[in-house]
Amino acid sequence: MPLTKEFLCSLFEYRDGEIYYKVSRSRNKTGSKAGTYRKQDNAYQVIINGKHYLVHRIVFMMHHGYLPEMVDHIDGNRANNKIENLREATHSQNAHNAKLRCDSAVGKKNIRYNKQDSLWRVDVQVNKNRIYCGSYKDLELAELVAMEARNKFHGQFANHGVLA
Repeated sequence: MPLTKEFLCSLFEYRDGEIYYKVSRSRNKTGSKAGTYRKQDNAYQVIINGKHYLVHRIVFMMHHGYLPEMVDHIDGNRANNKIENLREATHSQNAHNAKLRCDSAVGKKNIRYNKQDSLWRVDVQVNKNRIYCGSYKDLELAELVAMEARNKFHGQFANHGVLA
């Protein structure tokens, strides 16, 4: 059976960012919380007709009736599946909303140190293209330029880099 809003609403009840079984299925009892935690990506999944689905996509479909290319978590927390925290996004927009990578050499988003000229270089990604935003002697100035560039080019999906 294809995934539809009606089908999902017949299987699950949504309550405050969680989904609960409406019908007992194997070891899952009516009223019990649905979803298994995936530690590797801090997300929850359910199995429907033998196929794995991320809970945030199920929640989005239950509320909006369709599945977009990507479902973005506004606050960056993949375990927070409250409908007000979920929005439709492209792959690129979802990447713009990513937190700072834990392997960042500088510890700042969109900034890298250029050893040849001893300057902090600022670049942002826009539509698969890297946009050069300047090089600066002062790291704080480079951070301000990077924030302004993210706001300009990424809009509501701008994330200024809380460490992941």
